[in-house]
Amino acid sequence: MNRHHYSLYVHNCRLILLLRQDPSEAENYKPAEFHWKLDQVCDKEWHHYVLNVEFPTVSLFVDGTAFEPFMVTEDYPLHPSKIETQLTVGACWQENSGHDNDTETGPETTSGGNARMAQFFRGNLAGLIIRSGKLENKKVIDCLYTCKEGLDVQLPEEVASAVKVDFNPNQSSLTVEGDDIGAFDKVMQHISYLNSRQFPTPGIRHLRISTTVKCLNEDACVAVPDAEGYVMVLQPEEPKISLSGIDHFARSAAEFESQEGVTLFPELRIVSTITREMEADAESEAAEGTDDDPTVQETVVSEEIMHNLDSCEVSVVGDELDSEHESLEVDVSQLQQRALEMSSSNLGLVITGVNTMANYEQVLHLIRYKNWHTEALFDRKFKLVCSELNGRYISNDFKVEVNVIHTASPVEHANNAMVQPNFINPVHHASVDLSGHNLVNAHQASVVPSAATIVIVVCVSFLVFMIILGVFRIRAAHQRSMRDQESGKENEMDWDDSALTITVNPMETYEDQHSSEEEEEEEEESEDGEEEDDITSAESESSEDEEGGEPEDQQGTSRQQQLEWDDSTLTY
Repeated sequence: MNRHHYSLYVHNCRLILLLRQDPSEAENYKPAEFHWKLDQVCDKEWHHYVLNVEFPTVSLFVDGTAFEPFMVTEDYPLHPSKIETQLTVGACWQENSGHDNDTETGPETTSGGNARMAQFFRGNLAGLIIRSGKLENKKVIDCLYTCKEGLDVQLPEEVASAVKVDFNPNQSSLTVEGDDIGAFDKVMQHISYLNSRQFPTPGIRHLRISTTVKCLNEDACVAVPDAEGYVMVLQPEEPKISLSGIDHFARSAAEFESQEGVTLFPELRIVSTITREMEADAESEAAEGTDDDPTVQETVVSEEIMHNLDSCEVSVVGDELDSEHESLEVDVSQLQQRALEMSSSNLGLVITGVNTMANYEQVLHLIRYKNWHTEALFDRKFKLVCSELNGRYISNDFKVEVNVIHTASPVEHANNAMVQPNFINPVHHASVDLSGHNLVNAHQASVVPSAATIVIVVCVSFLVFMIILGVFRIRAAHQRSMRDQESGKENEMDWDDSALTITVNPMETYEDQHSSEEEEEEEEESEDGEEEDDITSAESESSEDEEGGEPEDQQGTSRQQQLEWDDSTLTY
């Protein structure tokens, strides 16, 4: 009469699966309990269990090995009830009385006892996955458990029938059985170590070979000591995960407040590269030089590779998110399609799950930022980091800054409303795209003169007039000072005869007259001694002297008259 729909538990070193059928009209016995008696249940070691339920059959795989149930019991389907179901892990939700009261809808009070947790699981769980509506095949189950590194052997055809080779489920050990020593040698030579991980963990892998000799009789056989060795896994080329895209853009405030929000990583690209050193081939080595030549260098090549990611984190740079008016969102259905999970907080959001870089790109393109109160918001900064292998390889910090463009809305005032003049044509401004600053809703503006504009124009005109007038006056003053300086220099060169007194000696006139007559006589004597061909010129010169002598005599007479003593003023 209990309400356990299904449960998986351990009892007396047995693994038991309880599976009750839903209520139905035909109350027939159907398989309800499946029992497996396994040594792995009580050996206190870690094991991997997979149960495929395809009613009425159930398949169990332990560490990749299939096991059949040794006992199956049947039971009636559950009877109808209105009690809600509840899933628990590590214990059982039940009542002390052992049966439930169908009239109760809650676990607080029942007729017979209080509901409580009981039948606890005494052990450890490393993980639990319940997939409804789908089964996995044997190959997928083996891949889930089997490690990507282990032992392998390729048997030669001539010894395939002479020996028997068995592997354990995780291929960490193998057993070779046979009676041909030569076949044993060939098989041991073909055993190999495989590691199919893209980025294997470097280190030492220890090996041990244990040999047991069986004799036909019961006498003591030869004891073969164990042989030990190791395999060194070198450090792989570490990938460099690079995130790139638009790291700075602006959007209008209306886009932040819209239902869709603003996409943070619209053109994000995730690229992973490794750097390898390529060795030169034999021909190039022979042409360039020997190995001892220090000038010969290896070629470094960067190669793009594809691998999975296991997490990407989007965090807020600066103040934490205020859940009242801002949020980070992503389409949950897109995450579920790619088997990814998301967890969010006021610090950002984290996307987890092993998937390809292409799928992570598609999901990150869908992350949106919304803000319902952008009046005081001017910018927001975010940081994106992706990793692989639980943080073993981490990408660069890709930071994005989003600016908010605020547009001024026109406000009408009834008291000072203005009418647009007819002589002014409205000027329309088209939407402008400034490196991501795409203004979708551009407002049309018109040129309207105002009183302030007229006052500014008048003031500027008056200022220009005063400047021109000042320059003109400065130039005129400069020219006036230059003229004054030139006139001052000329006045300095004139004689100041206001205080000059001239005294004339009357005897100088008489001496000058006699000296001039003597000079004329000497000139005439020298002219008479010249040649005849110069007579004409001499005569002309003498005639000129005669003509000029008459006024000279008159001037001497006038001077002599002027130099007479004036004794009218003398007093005796």
